[in-house]
Amino acid sequence: MFFKIPLAWLQLVRNKERFLITVVSIAFIVILIFIQIGFQNSLYSSATQLHHSLRGDLFLVSSQYKSLTANQSFSRTRLYQVLGFNGVESVSPMYLGFAKFKNPVNGEKYSIYLIGVEPGKVALNLPELPDNLDKLKIPDVVLFDKSSRPEFGPIAERFEQSNTDQTVEVFPFNSVQGYKVRVGGLFNLGPSFGVDGNLIVSDLTFLRIFLNLRSSEMIDIGIVTLKSGINVQNFVENIQAYFANDIRVFTYQEFNEFEKKYWANRTPIGFIFNFMLIMVFIIGVGIVYQILYSNISSQIIAYATLKAIGYKDIYLLNVVFQQAVILAILGYIPGFIISLGIYNIAIKATKLPIIMTLNNMLVILLSTILMCMISGLLATNKLRSADPADIFS
Repeated sequence: MFFKIPLAWLQLVRNKERFLITVVSIAFIVILIFIQIGFQNSLYSSATQLHHSLRGDLFLVSSQYKSLTANQSFSRTRLYQVLGFNGVESVSPMYLGFAKFKNPVNGEKYSIYLIGVEPGKVALNLPELPDNLDKLKIPDVVLFDKSSRPEFGPIAERFEQSNTDQTVEVFPFNSVQGYKVRVGGLFNLGPSFGVDGNLIVSDLTFLRIFLNLRSSEMIDIGIVTLKSGINVQNFVENIQAYFANDIRVFTYQEFNEFEKKYWANRTPIGFIFNFMLIMVFIIGVGIVYQILYSNISSQIIAYATLKAIGYKDIYLLNVVFQQAVILAILGYIPGFIISLGIYNIAIKATKLPIIMTLNNMLVILLSTILMCMISGLLATNKLRSADPADIFS
């Protein structure tokens, strides 16, 4: 019985110290790729968390709209004009804006995102909202995002322990005088790269906080619910033609994609993530190339001997590619395991949705193999110098 000699493996482990250093180096590159992709995905998923929580078919915004974290208001009258179109079931306005939240423990003020809704037409799909809608109808009662960053103080912990309202102070950004509100309930939305925490308030409370700073006529998002059986695309074309150039109309999917593209293409953080991911890949190719090239150089006589006894170049190339795949897989395994721990630490520290998805796992595995294969392809140029005459020199 004959067994095929695993030449690629034997050559790799011949120098155990160099082999271990190689695997560790690739594992480090894998960790960097996992971190880059993890934070990049969390950027997009956190930026669209509110979008995913919206309940409606169409979303109206200003024609100057860039993202949720920028103020681009439009007239509420335009939203109510939509009710004149056949097929509309209901409309719901939403007010958005940043304010300063005073930490009740240390008195420090931190930026918080206010989401103002009409209590009778709340177009948010959050599991905690149905039980808290009546509280929102009470003036100056707000709901606090329990997943907000810890800078705001132990608001959620105190509420869960006592289940009684807490009085806190919210300040418009250009005002030194705060407005006192009561935390009457909790919900779970979470921070993003542009938002550290969230408050849901009624439209009346929102306008009281921003007294003389925001007109009740100006809203940030208009949410439209259509009757069943309506052709959404045709409806969008009709309503967009009616509004001409001052209003943009998005479907649910379009609204999400627009926000993702903004953060990916029009913000420094999006550019940095994309650029760093490319740089990590290139550096990984360079590191693995140096390792494989060094391995081939140190065993050039062995390759020359194989040529002398009749092995073709394709066989030698196959050996190098096998080494590349072996290194990729062996480097990926510890890199993946360590990345799981880093993800858990990052989630606790940032409260961002950094999730290890199956899709990311497979993409990074294939990227690691591709990285090592490219390095192997570059390193095979050294095989051309494997001259059978070298074994006699």
